[in-house]
Amino acid sequence: MSSVLQCAYHRRWRKLAGLGLAAGLACSTGFAQEVTLSAGDTAWMLTSTVLVLFMTIPGLALFYGGLVRTKNVLSVLAQCFGLTALVSVLWLVAGYSLAFDATGMTEGVLNANSLLGGISKLFLKGVGVNSLSGTIPETVFITFQATFAIITPALICGAYAERMKYSAVLWFTALWVMFSYVPICHMAWAGKGSLFANWGVLDFAGGTVVHVNAGVAALVACLMLGKREGYPHTAMPPHNLTMTVTGACMLWVGWFGFNAGSALTAGGSAGMAMLVTHMATAAATLTWMAIEWVRFGKPSALGAATGAVAGLVAITPASGSCGPLGSLAIGVAAGVACFLGAAVLKRKLGYDDSLDAFGVHGIGGFTGAIMTGVFAAPALGGQGLLNPTIGAQVLSQLMSCGVTIVWSGVVSYLILVVLKATIGLRVRSDEESEGLDTALHGEAGYVM
Repeated sequence: MSSVLQCAYHRRWRKLAGLGLAAGLACSTGFAQEVTLSAGDTAWMLTSTVLVLFMTIPGLALFYGGLVRTKNVLSVLAQCFGLTALVSVLWLVAGYSLAFDATGMTEGVLNANSLLGGISKLFLKGVGVNSLSGTIPETVFITFQATFAIITPALICGAYAERMKYSAVLWFTALWVMFSYVPICHMAWAGKGSLFANWGVLDFAGGTVVHVNAGVAALVACLMLGKREGYPHTAMPPHNLTMTVTGACMLWVGWFGFNAGSALTAGGSAGMAMLVTHMATAAATLTWMAIEWVRFGKPSALGAATGAVAGLVAITPASGSCGPLGSLAIGVAAGVACFLGAAVLKRKLGYDDSLDAFGVHGIGGFTGAIMTGVFAAPALGGQGLLNPTIGAQVLSQLMSCGVTIVWSGVVSYLILVVLKATIGLRVRSDEESEGLDTALHGEAGYVM
């Protein structure tokens, strides 16, 4: 991305986050030499990058690993670990360039560059020790964004857990990242002239880019693979809820890097993003617990952990634009919506979303994205709309969700069709019965 467009990108989000006139003036001239490295911003972004990577390995790996049966725990950890390496290399080769190279984009103009970036940064060409992205090293920005690209396909693993070939997992991840994640990322975050920017969409840290995108792909994947053998008549309880709750704790802590880090600066916007992230998560946790207490007579540890993740998901797009009261409303709504998605909708429709990837991330991401358009309004304690009214902002949010749902759904379906016809998607029946740990990795993830 050029320095001028990079400045525009940072200015847009900083203005939205209320960091004041000084940051806007720093970029308004359009001269790269006026942007200087900030040691404070750099330190915070280095920390945030570590926190977001920590969310996948070990956080999500443990969260998902504890939810599967004993014979499949290692396979889930191997999926998270393997795709972390795979996506990292893809991001260096082409992902970053196609996502953030804004060559050819013009504010208010829709063209091919509004949907996908350029190729000037392939293999990170031109990126050096002194390259800047706003007030931080471009190397830090690249790595930070890589961690987002890593966790998004990792979320999808929860939908096809316990039945998908490891080779198919890696091929699906590689193709999906390049053809679904990268374009949606560009549409949302590449700066003025990108599709969602032209619509005035608010997505601070990935409601559409990460959660709706991954959630839709998760639903398509579990439908394409079919149900696990014995589902739903055979009980398939989590093998280790201690591991799952530990992973959820790591996700809660790591999410501060995810949301507060998306401010790209160690300032007021990061502070507010951290506050609303924590409060929405707390509200969603209590909401899920309350629903279980009323419905089943007891609040479960699994329910509390899942509720926390639902709140984290829903506040993600709003974390740079809502206020504290808005975060509570979003957290409560996420607890209700995701409980209905995971505990009611899945049973009524009969699909086997193994670990509720769609129920939590798809539904939670959509809920948060739409509510962002409401609680960004200053009258409701928010930090400002990018459209004239709440109605217009909600419409923009709906449009971005619609594009993401269709794009991710079609891309996911086409990739899975091709893989099914070539290498196959699902393990053999005897391998599924034996367990993926032994059948695919030749190891025992859990010794009894």
